Amino acid sequence: MQAVVNPAGAMRRALRLIALTVSVAATIAGCGGSGGGDYSVRALFDDAGFAVAGEQVRIAGAPVGTISSLSVTRDNLAAVTLSITNREFTPWYANATCTIRPQSLIAERYVDCNPGTSSAAPLRRIRIGPGAGSYLLPVARTSSPIDPDLVQNISQEPVRQALSVILNELGTGLAARGSDLNAVIRRADPALASTNQVFRILASQNQVLAGLAGDADTVLAPLARVRRSLADFVVKANTTATATAERSTELSNSIRLLPPFLEQLKPLMADLGQLADQGTPLMATLSQSATPVTGELADLAPFATSARTALLELAGAAQSSRQDLVDTVPLTRRLQQLGDTAVTPADTLAKLTASLDSTGAIEQLMSVLFYGVGATNGFDSAGHYVRTAAIFGSCTAYARTPVLGCSANFGSGATAARASVARATTERIAAQAVRESTRPNRSRSLAALLGYLLGGAGR
Repeated sequence: MQAVVNPAGAMRRALRLIALTVSVAATIAGCGGSGGGDYSVRALFDDAGFAVAGEQVRIAGAPVGTISSLSVTRDNLAAVTLSITNREFTPWYANATCTIRPQSLIAERYVDCNPGTSSAAPLRRIRIGPGAGSYLLPVARTSSPIDPDLVQNISQEPVRQALSVILNELGTGLAARGSDLNAVIRRADPALASTNQVFRILASQNQVLAGLAGDADTVLAPLARVRRSLADFVVKANTTATATAERSTELSNSIRLLPPFLEQLKPLMADLGQLADQGTPLMATLSQSATPVTGELADLAPFATSARTALLELAGAAQSSRQDLVDTVPLTRRLQQLGDTAVTPADTLAKLTASLDSTGAIEQLMSVLFYGVGATNGFDSAGHYVRTAAIFGSCTAYARTPVLGCSANFGSGATAARASVARATTERIAAQAVRESTRPNRSRSLAALLGYLLGGAGR
């Protein structure tokens, strides 16, 4: 078969060649340059249709060079010269492969290659003849695509009729040459070379495949029953994927920040591990307490049920008393004003009571009352008596020393003895009362009363 070069679109390919040249230059700059010139590979294809100079050469999806030229060999093979500008993907080895693939729907092509592994020998370099100086990749290590439009043309006239004629003639020409036909078919596409091996593997696994079919029926039957849910899941997954794609930049930044975050997370995880180790005994103890706690919670359920009724009734009462509480707002404000106004009088009253307490005013008042009562009462042989009316005379005035003729003492010995006994009894009772009193004000009042009683008992 001869190489086919598309004559149309020369201007478009020229512009593309310029763009690819700039792209390759950028790739070379980003990858460290070619370093010693391009690495040239002369790859032989059965068909290189629609491949043009300037198309990309890719390895694992990354552009590594371009198609520098195309030609036809003497045995009608397409010779495609690949210029590898990125020397990081060189040298190539004998197990290298190349395939011409479409990169768009407008018949543009690129060459997808695998440089091979170092376990094989390096590619043979062409010393003389066409492609001298390049490395030869034989046709056995290459493959060409079958365009979809060619496959579609098989069902149309006159291609269908022409294909029938070709197949008839091939059948006649290849009679008794089955092995040659088998070799040609395997050469047509490298994937067919492994078909027999695949069939042998499938034949050896027929029981497993039979079991897989049965198990697949078991698995797919429940899925068929929920196919609507599964379809809904697919639709929602599509929506989720679309939303995720719209946030691809943010997700990329998050993934980029993930390693530093994990690095900072390591100390925390170590601490959490220690906490888990230390908390194991506590968890064991809590596990032992789980049964009593469960019983308590079970007993709490009836209480909660009863409390619910009470809480509902309380809510109703609160709702009904709401207006009454609102009506008390004016009274509350007046009480607040009264409290604010009463602050100063209360402070003054507190100061007054504190002053009265610290100066002994209560004791002095009690003394005035005691002595005033004693001064207005009388005393005779039977004891003290209360006068119903005030008596005025020379003996009613207050005196600190005895006044002649105004003594209230009786001369009788029996009366003096009784007075002495009464005085002793009074002193004992008053002293005990003063000792047992725990309040200072009461102690001072009792002391004043004791002085009065002692003074009265001596008269």
